[in-house]
Amino acid sequence: MNRHRSTAKPPPDARSEVLLPFTPPLDWAAFREFLGARALSGVEQFDGDTYQRSFSFGGAAGTLSVAPRAGVDALELVVEGAADDVVTEIARRVRQLFDLDADPAAISAKLSRDPRLRRAVAQRPGLRVPGAFEPFETSVRAILGQQVSVAAATTLAARLVHRFGRPLPADAARGAITHLAPDAATLARADFSAFGVPQRRADAIQTFAREIDSGRLRLGPADRVETTVERLVELPGFGPWTAHYVAMRACGERDAFPAGDLGVRRALGKGGELARDAESERRSQRWRPYRAYAVMHLWMTPP
Repeated sequence: MNRHRSTAKPPPDARSEVLLPFTPPLDWAAFREFLGARALSGVEQFDGDTYQRSFSFGGAAGTLSVAPRAGVDALELVVEGAADDVVTEIARRVRQLFDLDADPAAISAKLSRDPRLRRAVAQRPGLRVPGAFEPFETSVRAILGQQVSVAAATTLAARLVHRFGRPLPADAARGAITHLAPDAATLARADFSAFGVPQRRADAIQTFAREIDSGRLRLGPADRVETTVERLVELPGFGPWTAHYVAMRACGERDAFPAGDLGVRRALGKGGELARDAESERRSQRWRPYRAYAVMHLWMTPP
């Protein structure tokens, strides 16, 4: 994020409001539930119906908030502490975070053909795939989440922020939003010896950070989701689950599918038994190219 350079220094009281339209429906409650449970303490939070977070571009740092705008099919973005050109980039990232360019009708039509998903889609027709405002940040959060609960991963992520992140300037902090998440350059050289994660996981974070910081790896959609996954699993600490999860959220790959995910296998299993990875993968073929949306339905809707 800090590689973006603003062409103008914002005034101390800079404040911008932007409406971000979307094609309805949009399940805002699902974002609140999913992102709220995974929020980086000090960096982001849901305060009621409003999402808030910090940002840093070039020499400017500030906060943003996002909430549904009553009466229109749009989210209202409020940015404090940024010049106009930076606000444009922030708006693009917020659109990615909340998947505002999705086509709900096409997604619902495809997934509803499967009897297993038909009721879930009918109940939550506006369910989107939470993306990433900062892909590196979301990817590190995914590595921390390997083989631990969401709550445990959230605790580790908070520790990471407060150990390696930067405090916001006093005039930029807003309530509980007090820090910037550590960037790739910082984590590439960080000392994880007393951090409290297995050494393999610490090594995975540092190797990943070095790849991002050097520019050898860029996170974004590819021509084929398999291309993204193949590149990620070459890195130490990236198995198929982590690669597909990062592809799904940080890279915007809407056909990513973590076949070995416990929640997916449980949802697709029968008689209380978990579905095998191969069976999950076979079932997922009928959902292409929207498998990531099917994953969200399987995660968010009880069987």
